[in-house]
Amino acid sequence: MVDVSQHELVPDHVLIDDPEEIEAVLSEYDVQKTNLPKIKRTDPATPDDAEVGDVVKIVRDSRTTDQAVVFRLVVS
Repeated sequence: MVDVSQHELVPDHVLIDDPEEIEAVLSEYDVQKTNLPKIKRTDPATPDDAEVGDVVKIVRDSRTTDQAVVFRLVVS
């Protein structure tokens, strides 16, 4: 079976474990956790240890900036 998360076109998906880092992100964007865009727990790119309610940091390559960082809330 192919591990989709290891494909070169799939950006890095990193689970944020530190509650302080999550709070910093939420305060920077002035949003609540539930206002973040969603990613399904069953998405092949979602980290294996992610659970519903966790926040995932996605780092993509960008032509205009070196990297584009987005955050997603894991849902069922």
